[in-house]
Amino acid sequence: MLVGTRVTVRPVAAEDGAAFVVLARQSLRLHRHLIYAPTTATEFGRYLARFDGVAAVGFVVRLNGSGELAGLVNINDISWTPERRGFLGFGGFAATSGHGYVGEAVRLVVRYAFEDLGLDRLEADVQPVNAASRKVVERAGFRLVASPPKAIRIDGEWRDHERWVLTAEPGRRRGGGG
Repeated sequence: MLVGTRVTVRPVAAEDGAAFVVLARQSLRLHRHLIYAPTTATEFGRYLARFDGVAAVGFVVRLNGSGELAGLVNINDISWTPERRGFLGFGGFAATSGHGYVGEAVRLVVRYAFEDLGLDRLEADVQPVNAASRKVVERAGFRLVASPPKAIRIDGEWRDHERWVLTAEPGRRRGGGG
C-alpha cells in the first residue's frame, strides 16, 4: 500500500470489482473519449487479468478515512531492457472528481515506479483537450516531449495525444523489478 495525506493506493483486486464497475458506469460522461474503465463484471475480470506485476501493475485509489473508491492508476507496457520504462494511465470517478485525489495518487505511484520497481522513465499520453489530466502530469513533474497524432484508439476512434515524460532522478532508483 502507498499511503498519502488524503488517499491510499493499493493493487487492484477482485473484491474491488463491484464498486469499480458501478463507479465506472456513473462516470461514463466524465470518461467519454478520454479513458477506458470497465463497466461490466466481465470487462473488470479482463482488466484485472492484465496486471501481472511484470508487464503491468494496476492500482485503485481509496480515500483515507471513508475508504471510498476514488480512481485508478496503472503502469502499463513495462519494458525492463534495454530501458526500464512504463506508460502511466490514470482516471478518477465522477463522484469524487475535482478534488485532486487522483493527482495525489499519481505522485505516490510515480515514487513507487522509480524507487520500488526501479524504472528509469515513465511516459503518459494525454489528450490535448483533457486539461485535468494535463494538470495531473504537470504537477507530478512530467514534461511535454511530443504530440503524436492519432496515437491511441478510444471508443473506436484514433485520438490525438500529447506525450509527457518523467525520468528518475540520479540515485533515486532502488528497486529491481523484471
